Amino acid sequence: MHGNFVWYELMTTDTKAAEAFYTNVVGWSARDASMPGIEYTLFYAGDRQVAGLMTMPDGALDMKVPPAWLGYVAVDDVDAAAAKIAAEGGNVHRAPDDIPGVGRFAIVTDPHGAAFALFKGTGEAPPLDQMAPGNTGWHELMAGDLDTAFEFYSKLFGWTKDQAMDMGEMGVYQIFASGGKQIGGMMTKPKDIPAPYWLYYFNVEALDAAIERTKSGGGQIVLEPMEVPGGAWIVQCTDPQGALFALVAPKR
Repeated sequence: MHGNFVWYELMTTDTKAAEAFYTNVVGWSARDASMPGIEYTLFYAGDRQVAGLMTMPDGALDMKVPPAWLGYVAVDDVDAAAAKIAAEGGNVHRAPDDIPGVGRFAIVTDPHGAAFALFKGTGEAPPLDQMAPGNTGWHELMAGDLDTAFEFYSKLFGWTKDQAMDMGEMGVYQIFASGGKQIGGMMTKPKDIPAPYWLYYFNVEALDAAIERTKSGGGQIVLEPMEVPGGAWIVQCTDPQGALFALVAPKR
């Protein structure tokens, strides 16, 4: 599993509102995780746990960090990966720690400041159909600099370059693979975007209906629907609390 995204977590200011929004928009169901000492909600696609939801920690609010999705990437050794990130110019924001009965994790940023998490579970993860409804079908990095960012992640996770698309003035969009399978893309962020970030695309069955659910639920469209190579359709949105997310569907 090393180098694959295995979990997604929304840290937000209003978990009840976020739960209602995403269960409606993406079609997830939600259940309390019953974790001692912490309120944590699990999102399910069918009978599969696919994401988590929690209130933002006080420290993040004090630092004016906005609500956001965080992706967890599987590694063979969390401590070694965290040390490698620090050595390669990234930062470890939460040192490696254990979640009893679940696994070990750390929260980090790449050298340009894009946040993600490292994870190693206590058991074997079940095989995942990346394109199944409710799963996360694509992972996209708006990088501080494409070339140095790719080198960083390639050293860390073993990601390899796949197709590269020339986006004209926007630069090159580099698709990357883990274990030979395309899992995402990255490009140098436009100058008007203040900071690098990871964006996660949740699979829905049809895009237009999901857009209407997003709007009626209080979300906003920040990048209008577009068709991408391969025939899928995407849209980028913010939820009512301001967290950025995206949707991908095989049809409008």
